[in-house]
Amino acid sequence: MVSTGPLNRRQRLRQVGNWVNLTTPLGIGVAKLGHARVSRGPRGLLLAERYRLGLPVASAFTVGNVLVTRQTWEAVLARNPRLFEHEERHTWQYLYCGGLPFIGVYVVSTAWSLLRTGDRAARNFFERQAGLKIGGYLDVPVRPVSALFSRRGRSRDA
Repeated sequence: MVSTGPLNRRQRLRQVGNWVNLTTPLGIGVAKLGHARVSRGPRGLLLAERYRLGLPVASAFTVGNVLVTRQTWEAVLARNPRLFEHEERHTWQYLYCGGLPFIGVYVVSTAWSLLRTGDRAARNFFERQAGLKIGGYLDVPVRPVSALFSRRGRSRDA
């Protein structure tokens, strides 16, 4: 993926904002820690490929303006052409959450989704906002609240 030219005002705002809120530098650090190769991408994004650490468990993830994958972006996008769009939406979430606080609220949203559906993304506000389907996630139905507290509901999922 090659840069597509100059940034518009919104893209520049996101780029600068995610540097100032320290999430893009953190993303570069995470990518380097995972021995990923980082290069410039389109719209002010940085692309990290061949990430080697086991966490997080995802085909791709985003930290600040850094989009990270274990493979190459070319290979990932061949399987899911819209995944880049999904991950780019997460960059905006880092910005409007003020940077590093996004990580905490994302973890809470993941826990909520697991509790309500048994799936980490189905009711995660941020994954839904970024587009569940384009991110490769399924929209799993919510379990009734009574099932969360009943013996039958727990044993079914255990």
